Amino acid sequence: MIPKSLEAEPRIVETNADLPVVAILTIDDDLQMFRGNRNNFADLLKTGKKMGILTYVLTTKDLKLSAPRVLGYTYDSSRETWHSAWFPRPTIVYNRIPQREDERLLRVKRKLAAISKHPGIKLFNRRFFNKWSLFQWLHQSRSTRQYIPVTRQLTRSGVLTGLLRKHRLLYLKPVRGKAGVGIMTVRVQPEKNMPYRLQIQEEKGSSTYNCTTLKRLWGKVLKQSAALGEPYIAQQGIALATVNDRPFDLRALIQKNGLGKWELTGVGARVAGDSSITTHVPRGGYIEDPERLLTSIFGREKSARVLSKVRDTALTLARQIERSSHTRMCEMSMDLGVDTTGHVWFFEANSKPMKFDEPHIRNKSLERIFQYSLYLHQQKKEFKGGAAL
Repeated sequence: MIPKSLEAEPRIVETNADLPVVAILTIDDDLQMFRGNRNNFADLLKTGKKMGILTYVLTTKDLKLSAPRVLGYTYDSSRETWHSAWFPRPTIVYNRIPQREDERLLRVKRKLAAISKHPGIKLFNRRFFNKWSLFQWLHQSRSTRQYIPVTRQLTRSGVLTGLLRKHRLLYLKPVRGKAGVGIMTVRVQPEKNMPYRLQIQEEKGSSTYNCTTLKRLWGKVLKQSAALGEPYIAQQGIALATVNDRPFDLRALIQKNGLGKWELTGVGARVAGDSSITTHVPRGGYIEDPERLLTSIFGREKSARVLSKVRDTALTLARQIERSSHTRMCEMSMDLGVDTTGHVWFFEANSKPMKFDEPHIRNKSLERIFQYSLYLHQQKKEFKGGAAL
């Protein structure tokens, strides 16, 4: 456990008024002071310091919007300990509240709403995405509609029946799922006595059921949905390109740059593990170089065209998601698929991206957070608090 090192009289930290004050927002924890990925937080503080920007970790509880100073946390890398200190109230708040259930707490929702209305603070990445909302947003625009599979809210058995008439493979996803837990696939195998094959991804491994009728299939799906306590969406399965008979997806990180514009920070490839529904590395998936992987499938020339399309598509999707969400965003990661023809498909976006394992993407991603923070700070100075995105 990280040692609890609250000081009796926390020191006071000063800053340069010409630069932003960046707070990494999380929630308090009785045992460990605050929740969240401490390694990620430490990397952010180190990058902020390198770029000359005062950065600290702040809980929703300790953020007093009317006070000139707040109690935050900083990291002593030489002792590998966290310490509290008094910092100037932030001008930029980067929301890294770690769990959806934390963000849904009434006191947290109220604090986020108050931050967003504060004239002296710019908040970005205010909330987690909802899968159903994402597909609704992307369906609204002709420029993004072509990249999304057929998707429906799984509210009744008729929805499942209707989709299975047209598609032999469906993905059933919890709207607020994380790390692939609870995702189901339904595959129609009409030549078999039990033609409906249901696979459910669990915390560890997966379970498979073969059903003789749609009624029995629906019963299994309802039971899983109730156990998870989440509504589901049903989505057309895409015939993805494969490598060694394993599907893969492309993980794209899109962030705002120092000019306030969306830019692709990097793309990584994740190949699915044996018998896994998803490509998550902890589930047996593995990391691959996207250019090498696509070249092995499509050849050099078409691979270059597909990668270019992936980059353009990711930026188009990011702009539409931010526009429809009506909130200021700095970053998002996306899971994109490539089918056997080379067409790009959107599967998911995450407003709280996990750290990328590829060092060149990871390093650039940390710097982009502060480049965009500098941009927002400059906008505030020039337009006196205007709501520039």
